[in-house]
Amino acid sequence: MRHQPLIDTRFFFSTSPLPCPYLPDRMERRVVTELIGRDAVTLHEQLSLAGFRRSHGIAYAPACAGCDACKAVRVVAEKFKPSRSQRRVWNRNSDLGAEICDPVATQEQYALFSIYQHGRHGDGDMAKMDIFDYQGLVEDSSVETILVEFRDADDRLVAACLTDCMSNGLSAVYSFFDPALDARSLGSYMILWLVEEARRRNLDYVYLGFWIPGCGKMAYKARYQPMEVYAGDGWHALEPSDTPLPESDSKRTSVSIPPNEPVNLTFDDLL
Repeated sequence: MRHQPLIDTRFFFSTSPLPCPYLPDRMERRVVTELIGRDAVTLHEQLSLAGFRRSHGIAYAPACAGCDACKAVRVVAEKFKPSRSQRRVWNRNSDLGAEICDPVATQEQYALFSIYQHGRHGDGDMAKMDIFDYQGLVEDSSVETILVEFRDADDRLVAACLTDCMSNGLSAVYSFFDPALDARSLGSYMILWLVEEARRRNLDYVYLGFWIPGCGKMAYKARYQPMEVYAGDGWHALEPSDTPLPESDSKRTSVSIPPNEPVNLTFDDLL
């Protein structure tokens, strides 16, 4: 007997609550699903359009009780106009060379990654990652992924950006750089480079992950205009002065998700 496959059904799980790394006195929880099987690329595309992000072989989105501060955002590449300060950042790094590499971890990358983690996020979990953890971050992907290396005139690796290639844009998964080169504003430069690369590829967007209004660590993302933010009914233009969307407008699903319990959802529940 043949069975009709349920191609639009996936198991989604919620993580256990953990202290939020961005907002004080709040707990973080995520809804996650594995990106596996022949339709992993299609699933990744659909979930990205619903505000999900990829890490390793999973897609995830915030599902925090009583909090909806995290907003998925994307830059509209074709309409992007750099500010005066962003033009200065671009010119300041005109001596750097960018090379698009396969997602293969190297000791050189890991050395820079470790310097960045201990210099910028010394109290975070990622500062504890060894070379094998880093290898998983870079190489554990079931979608088209590249790693862009940025080198100075002496061929020294100064920055890198792990990026997913989608049908409508580029998605910045994780970037790191030499924190001793603060004057270069390398984090900002990599975003500007991705916008230019998206234009070169005739892609519409650069996905920058989550933006949290009022959070200093995330405030910089709203500087790349025009930008769109995801709400429950789709993507909307975001102005730098915008206030957080009402909670009722940004719910992804009305399904209650107990911690660590599998939930059978269709894409209509999420998109």
